Amino acid sequence: MDVVTLYEAARNAGLLTAVTVAGSPPVYCGFRAPDETVLDGFALSRDYQLDYPAAWLTLAAGDTLEIAGEIYQVREVRAIGDGSERRASLSKL
Repeated sequence: MDVVTLYEAARNAGLLTAVTVAGSPPVYCGFRAPDETVLDGFALSRDYQLDYPAAWLTLAAGDTLEIAGEIYQVREVRAIGDGSERRASLSKL
């Protein structure tokens, strides 16, 4: 099974989040906001991440996007696995 088929199934099951880039129609991606321990365990920080098929979306550092009414900026984008999937690290603006 390819990555796009997997993401389409997840979208159809309601497991993905709508993401809008520069007024384009929404693209459905895996959005995560896990807490990360910082300052030697004395504080928590949110680490916003977006997973998506490379065929659906092209993001680069500095791009802004909207998720659930909030604006985020892309810090970096990495390829996952064979490169057909991407993970973007985000900062909330």
